[in-house]
Amino acid sequence: MTSTSHGTRALLCAALLAHDKPLTPKELKPLLGVSEDAIDREVKDLQRVLEEAGLGIRVDHVAGGYRLVVEPALLPALSVLLSPPPLPPLSQAALETLALVAYHQPVTRGELEAARGASCSSTLETLQERELIKVVGQKEVVGRPLLYATTERFLIEFGLRSLDDLPPVEAGQPSSFLRG
Repeated sequence: MTSTSHGTRALLCAALLAHDKPLTPKELKPLLGVSEDAIDREVKDLQRVLEEAGLGIRVDHVAGGYRLVVEPALLPALSVLLSPPPLPPLSQAALETLALVAYHQPVTRGELEAARGASCSSTLETLQERELIKVVGQKEVVGRPLLYATTERFLIEFGLRSLDDLPPVEAGQPSSFLRG
């Protein structure tokens, strides 16, 4: 490795550590001054170095970008330091509503309620408060109902690179996504 490569790796590591959300290759390109392909190689090299050093952190590829995360096996030991305490798990109704939004976005509350057969206004509020869904516009029909879609936080929380990573839903089978 050249000292230039070491400098690029250090800058990449610092950027991933300092930023509060995943950084895309497009965002990293002006900072690192290398091509997006070179960024992908640098990320793989950084991951290899972190694994060899056994530092308990790794590079995670989610929401179309990269971030540094704690190795999952170490999270239980760190739980006493984590603050605030994690949010309670989503209810079954919230998971069902979130899955419907994810697979059918953009979607209106009425469409969600018709699919679920139940009111979901408080569930939509909860999902918005947790920043898992957001309003992305209004449907061009009478009454102009709000349209909901998932957020980048949704991708991050569920460890997805993009919506293309959602598991396929088989006809007549509940989605594995619904089981949380």
